[in-house]
Amino acid sequence: MIYGIGIDIVKVPRIRAAVERWGQRFLERVFTAEEIAYAYNKNDPFLSLAVRFAAKEAFIKAAPQRQTLSLTDIEVTNQDNGRPLLRLKGNARKAFGKREIGNIHISMSHEIDYGVACVVIEGEE
Repeated sequence: MIYGIGIDIVKVPRIRAAVERWGQRFLERVFTAEEIAYAYNKNDPFLSLAVRFAAKEAFIKAAPQRQTLSLTDIEVTNQDNGRPLLRLKGNARKAFGKREIGNIHISMSHEIDYGVACVVIEGEE
């Protein structure tokens, strides 16, 4: 059964401007330490930050309950083969109540000015 589908697109310059304006305060409010480290190991960290922000927003849109979720409770990591993976904790995990989460599918892409992500959440009834 599909619980939800979410998609989001983010302008990379918007993320760059937020980091330039609010610095570490913005980064720590939106991203986990691992996500920040991953992004800043890239040639252009703002591409990675933007697409991760889009993935978090796509997950929120796909989640079955629209409660307040902390963006740091949704972490975008990569499997050994490079494929993206979402790790949930706190309220992001609680959003499913007693439902069993089967799979969370995520696809992300970015180019010079945009990051886009799609999330599909499957589960058991």
